[in-house]
Amino acid sequence: MTDTATRSEADADPVPLAGYTVAVTAARRKEELGALLDRRGARVLYAPAIRIVPLADDAELVAATREVLDRPVDLVVATTGVGFRGWLEAADAWDLPLVEHLRTARVLARGPKARGAIRGGGLVDAWSPESESSAEVLSHLLSGAEGPLAGRRVAVQLHGDPLPDLVAGLRAAGADVLTVPVYRWVLPEDVTPVRRLVATIAAGGVDAVTFTSAPAAASLLGVAAELGRRDDVVTAMNGRVLAVAVGPVTAGPLDAAGIPSAQPERARLGALAREVVARLPERDPVLQLGAHTLQVRGHAAVLDGRLIELAPGAMAVLRELARRPGHVVPRTDLVASLPGGGDGHAVEMAVTRLRAALGAPVVETVVKRGYRLAL
Repeated sequence: MTDTATRSEADADPVPLAGYTVAVTAARRKEELGALLDRRGARVLYAPAIRIVPLADDAELVAATREVLDRPVDLVVATTGVGFRGWLEAADAWDLPLVEHLRTARVLARGPKARGAIRGGGLVDAWSPESESSAEVLSHLLSGAEGPLAGRRVAVQLHGDPLPDLVAGLRAAGADVLTVPVYRWVLPEDVTPVRRLVATIAAGGVDAVTFTSAPAAASLLGVAAELGRRDDVVTAMNGRVLAVAVGPVTAGPLDAAGIPSAQPERARLGALAREVVARLPERDPVLQLGAHTLQVRGHAAVLDGRLIELAPGAMAVLRELARRPGHVVPRTDLVASLPGGGDGHAVEMAVTRLRAALGAPVVETVVKRGYRLAL
């Protein structure tokens, strides 16, 4: 099935995510993303991995701004819209002539939101990368496209991440780099939801985890490491649990940890939700079982187009059978799949409940051997 076909068929279903659980790690606009996923049928799990601490009244931001104002600046790198806008607004509140001071500088935007903030502040954006990545900004500057860097003053607006590669690269080229920390990313005040999410990911109890910022991805992995579950999380997100990042910058910490991620073509919340819609259902094939069709989703089955919520035991048995459709699955394997363990009797009870819930003869008993889906 082509990518285009997958997307069109998924979008044609009014609730394509029914039966799936999707986690939202965003701090900002989490309700907006959650609503997009909920409208598509997903069970949404909120677990903010970070919170934003603005530095509008912070001495560090005041000092950085005064240092920028000390002498003319040659280049400015705006990395985020909310951060650059916040910097200009804070300087205005302090009666510091930042906008006028930056008019003589070449102002580079890392992405469209930063570009909008530059223009909204009354400045002119000189250039922005196609990839919306700091790495491409650095490559552009090192290429000499903006002239030699040695001895030039470059102000870099940070966005919670210290951007060590960008800053170090500019300094290695001889630039006088001024870092401007407009806000910081820190752990949420209540870390219980993100700790619970770590355990849920490790147990495979969530189908997808969405990330809208690199600090959120790094924070989740950091919490997992503190709990001694980092390896479990990495393993799960290389398997059943799908990571979906809003763009390549956000996916950076995932890439570094060896976690693959799906990414939309455009770094927008709507596109992120559509990427989840496209990627989750395609991971679960639709099986033809005689006259019936069956798709096994996260916590439910879709039989002949009808969504059927299943108890954990019945769901575990069905998922194990669907892994080997048409093949006999021994009772011992099904026992091992039961949440919390069990025995042969527990498997029989789970199969009985599964058959009753499905209401169709798709689970066959193979005497003295086990069970199978009637492929």
